[in-house]
Order: sequence, then structure tokens, then C-alpha cells
Amino acid sequence: MTEQDVNLSKEFVDKISPKSIYKKNKINGVKKIIAIASGKGGVGKSTIAVNIAIALKNLNYKVGILDADIYGPSIPKMLGISEKPKSEDGKTLIPITKFGLQCMSIGFLVSEDTPMIWRGPMVSSTIKTFTNNVAWKDLDYLIIDLPPGTGDALLTFAQEIDIDGAVIITTPQEIATLDVTRGIKMFEKTNVKVIGIIENMKSFISDDGKEHFIFGKDGGQKIAKQFNVDLLGQIPIDIRLREQSDNGEPFMEVKKDNKTSLIINEIAEKIVKKIS
Repeated sequence: MTEQDVNLSKEFVDKISPKSIYKKNKINGVKKIIAIASGKGGVGKSTIAVNIAIALKNLNYKVGILDADIYGPSIPKMLGISEKPKSEDGKTLIPITKFGLQCMSIGFLVSEDTPMIWRGPMVSSTIKTFTNNVAWKDLDYLIIDLPPGTGDALLTFAQEIDIDGAVIITTPQEIATLDVTRGIKMFEKTNVKVIGIIENMKSFISDDGKEHFIFGKDGGQKIAKQFNVDLLGQIPIDIRLREQSDNGEPFMEVKKDNKTSLIINEIAEKIVKKIS
């Protein structure tokens, strides 16, 4: 491909996806909205979203979490919720409260093994229900766990909801940071401020005390520098994060005083400062 071809390709992409001004809406009952996103799946986005929500709750804020991953909702499992939300008027859903969080997910409304074979319009309609017809109550922060990639669900949120800031989750692996680049540029196109990067699975400490960089090194730092955003923190590989998620008890709810929990607390405090 010649330099002229590259310039023509960039011009074409910019024409079909220009940076636009959208009329964005607040969500009733919510002061600040924080989107947690990733360019690809498998980077621990939902795990980090849940634990940041708990960390903010532990800082004495009123917090809710909205699982917007329509095709792969994880929040019901991670929070150990199996009940369905109630509605007093038949129109508005009441969030389920667990671990001090107000929670909503498509996973509350369908069985765990039901495949979500939906086209874009149904996804967008469901998202509008979750943003317009959920009785969030006096929240300081609503954490939105967005689906990976840059598909219909994420685009609907970015275009229509007044998000106060997006946090991008990546691993150090180069292929993950390439996908993160696309996600950040999508947020730029839709006028959503990216407040920082979290590098998950930074490294693993073996029993002999040695640090092993299984997924590469400094990928989060490189992407943060490239886009001139903050690296909010680097979270190590900690088997307890995975175990607690599988058990339906968030790591930050039961492991409050170890190294990993302190890192997540520091990240939550940085997010508060950035949003404020």
C-alpha cells in the first residue's frame, strides 16, 4: 500500500465516521456516569468494573452498576444474583441491591444459558430501557460495564448518554493495546472523555518472589502515553480476583487489606478526582 493509498483510506474512514455532536441525556437518579470499556474481550473488564464499584462504595459513595454487555452478561454471576428485578408500575424496573450496590443486567431477565441472538435495533432498545426505565435512587456514581469492541451497544451509550468519563481496561499484550486504540478513537469520535487506562494482569509473582510478565510488559503505559491520558494503575494477576468472581463475592468486598485491593482502591480514588 502506497502513502497515497494510506491517506485516501484515512480520508474515507473520517468521512463515514466523523467526529459529531450528539444530543446526550442524563440518567435519572444518577449524578455521575463512568463507563468501563475494553477494545477486546478476555481482559478482565467486568471483574475490574465490579471491584471498582465496590471500592467506590467502600469510599462511602452511593454506587450502582449497569451490566450493558447484552451478549455476555457477567454481573449476575460475579455478584451472586439469581433473582429477577421487580416493577411497581409495570414500566419501571427496580434495581436489585447486593453488597450495597444497586444492580441491573439483562442477565437478571433471561436464564443463564439463553443465547442473546439479537440484531442492533433490539440491543439499542434494551439499552434505552435500562437508561430510561430503571429506578436508580440517589446514586453518586453509576458504573456501566460496556461490552467489548465498538459495536451497537457501546455506540448507543456513547452517542446518547452523557457519560462523565470512560476508563479503558487493557492487558500489557500488544494485540490488546491495538484493540484499545480503536476503542479510544471511537470515544473521541463520540465526544466521550477517556479519563485513563487500567492495565490488568500486569504480572504474576511466583512463590519464589520472582515477577513474571506473562502477557508482555508496559503495554498500558505505552497506550496511555500515545493518547496523553493517565495510567490509573496496574493490577497484577491475582488468583483470588478470579476465585471471588466465580464465587459471586467481589474481591474488594472480602479482601480489603492486601496489595491488590490497595491498588484498586487507589484507582477508585483517582477516578473520583478525575470525574470531580
